[in-house]
Amino acid sequence: MLSRRSSLLATLGLMAAVTLPVTTSFAQAPAWPQRTVRFILPLGPGSGVDITARLLGDKLSAKWGQPVVIENRPGGDAIVAITTVLTANDDHVLLFAPASTFTAHPLLHEKVPYAASDLVPIARVTNTIIALGVPADIKVSSVKELAAKVKAEPGKLNYASVTGANDLLFAAFLKTEKLDMAKVPYKNPVEAINDLAENRIQAFVGAYAIMRPRVEAGKVKVIALTNVDAAQQLKDIPTATQAGFKSLELDGLVGVLGPRSVPMAIRERIAADMRELLADPDINTKLAATGQVVNPGTPAEFAAALADQTEKVKEIGKTLGIKLGQ
Repeated sequence: MLSRRSSLLATLGLMAAVTLPVTTSFAQAPAWPQRTVRFILPLGPGSGVDITARLLGDKLSAKWGQPVVIENRPGGDAIVAITTVLTANDDHVLLFAPASTFTAHPLLHEKVPYAASDLVPIARVTNTIIALGVPADIKVSSVKELAAKVKAEPGKLNYASVTGANDLLFAAFLKTEKLDMAKVPYKNPVEAINDLAENRIQAFVGAYAIMRPRVEAGKVKVIALTNVDAAQQLKDIPTATQAGFKSLELDGLVGVLGPRSVPMAIRERIAADMRELLADPDINTKLAATGQVVNPGTPAEFAAALADQTEKVKEIGKTLGIKLGQ
């Protein structure tokens, strides 16, 4: 069991290590895969990462000549999914996850049953479009209007978010803006969207993909995106920073990770295959339609992006007054 501080330091150390020059060439990769590949997801069916993993899984299965199985293991702030991968210690059992589900572990848990350095970055895949949504019938059209409504009704409105960094992000926003909302926990974010559409909760931060059906039905309105860059497919929706609330900024980084036993040559092979598939206009279009920004990357590039998000989450912790374990 590792303390919060040990977990964070291990994460940063891992990111530095992965960015060092690699001597193993891609051409030396051993024959892989030799059997079914399992992608373990920390979120349930219908989530943004689930949609992405299933779309790519079908294509990867055809390319690799082996079945690719998507397994949803929600719960435990992604610890269930992570320990499933690490316990298997198999280069055919990999974590396919939003980084926000685990980069916040040093802030959410005094101890975790794994070392951050046990997981190695394999491939950056996409940036999920992360949206702040509200019920359409509360007549709120901007973050500024939401903040004004919450201030007018302190403690009377509810919110929910995907577990992990997104959850802390919204909590930090509330503290920065001196707003009082009650958090409602959900194991499955799709259930939260259903309640958002019925005005049982008044704000939700999570993947645009799971909000989209309710948005198109006129039941949910997206008022801002947390991503650093604006989404081309959602040009009319401002980023949080564009809306004047930088405290709501965090990218929806998604990628594949595995146990340290995965050889670097195999990591590079997986990343290269992902990049090839993501260059397909058909796949690119389908992912864009489900709220993803295609952003493939090598193990080193994914490591650097993870290190950046880890630092941002650390700043969120400071805002919330959460101290790392000694």
